[in-house]
Amino acid sequence: MEQEKFAIELENLTKCYKLYNKPFDRVKEAFNIWGKVYNTEKHVLNQLNLKIEKGAVIGIVGNNGAGKSTLLKIITGVLTPTSGKVLVNGKIAALLELGTGFNPEFTGIKNIYLNGTMMGFTHAEMDSKLQEIIDFADIGDFIYQPVKTYSSGMFARLAFAVAINVEPEILIVDEALSVGDMHFQMKCMDKMKDMMDKGVTTLFVSHDINAIRRFCTMTAWLKEGVIEAFGETNRVCDQYMDYLKVRDVKNEETSDYQINGIQEFIPRTEEAVAEIAGIRLLDENGKENEKFDIFRPMTIEVYYDVYDEKTEYPVLGVAIKRIDDEYICGVNTLLDNIQIPWRYGRNRFKLVYNQGIRVLGGQYYLDVAIFDKTATVPIQYFAKIKTFTVTADYIGEGVFIVPHEWRK
Repeated sequence: MEQEKFAIELENLTKCYKLYNKPFDRVKEAFNIWGKVYNTEKHVLNQLNLKIEKGAVIGIVGNNGAGKSTLLKIITGVLTPTSGKVLVNGKIAALLELGTGFNPEFTGIKNIYLNGTMMGFTHAEMDSKLQEIIDFADIGDFIYQPVKTYSSGMFARLAFAVAINVEPEILIVDEALSVGDMHFQMKCMDKMKDMMDKGVTTLFVSHDINAIRRFCTMTAWLKEGVIEAFGETNRVCDQYMDYLKVRDVKNEETSDYQINGIQEFIPRTEEAVAEIAGIRLLDENGKENEKFDIFRPMTIEVYYDVYDEKTEYPVLGVAIKRIDDEYICGVNTLLDNIQIPWRYGRNRFKLVYNQGIRVLGGQYYLDVAIFDKTATVPIQYFAKIKTFTVTADYIGEGVFIVPHEWRK
């Protein structure tokens, strides 16, 4: 009875790859009668233990290379573990690398049956689901053509349609919702939400922390192949975001391309026209801060050193990007018809968001640049010059919160 409570159980799950310096080292190791080892082992997953109850919606977060995709592929049977056990109680539909298991020579119809077989469904079961899958994919007569003739969008439609219309007991989604047109993405999300509401056990991997917070009741944080934390979603996501912040600070301290604080006036180097000396983020009280409420003012104070006063109408630009590199917005003084100070020596200019930056809660970074008068030729460009955190009690969807009110 205890086992029937869980949809997925991991027991000391480990996945290890052998790495060789040279391709021929594999051959030497295979035929070496003295047992000499020519490889080094890389643990992608290391002694994972986790029990997921039926009907749970579990988020999985972690930076690139943490082992998230490998874990999902092992659960779905695409990969086999090096050691340990995976116990799965229910039929799985997976949105991993879209189209995994499709034969490009087969028609769409044949690939529907092929994928159904790989998921554990009988031919008769797929017969009953066929028309629903065809209608959901909505690719017309191309369903009777070889998949190799499909566009990437059509291919994505068919893969989604198969995966989420077979009424699985376990749904696995790995960052797959960025394909297809907007209408189709919305249709897929509605279908997935409906499945979650009906009690389908769901594993959801995403770099979009707000999506994890919206959909998942529990979340696991994978770090370097081990489960760093598992529990209530908001708590684990907060821990993960704090880790990212500390990691980025350390990267700033060790990177040649990051600016630590506001430097003293920098003597001219070679033919430099100007150089960015640093930036500060100020709260509504004029105090330096790295955490801002979504609706409170934030000021970006840019310091730069000018060596050539003859440069005409230089442009200052600031871009806000999410920690997963999603471009949020960019502004520059050319677009806003503003001239920046351009005197020899140290200069300062401010970008003020009086009403807050209105992005969803999470971690963000700034790119700052000085351009020529056309805003196309960079005089100096600093990527990820500063990271900061936006806090918000309001959990919305998308990227921005646009000021609004509801009326009768």
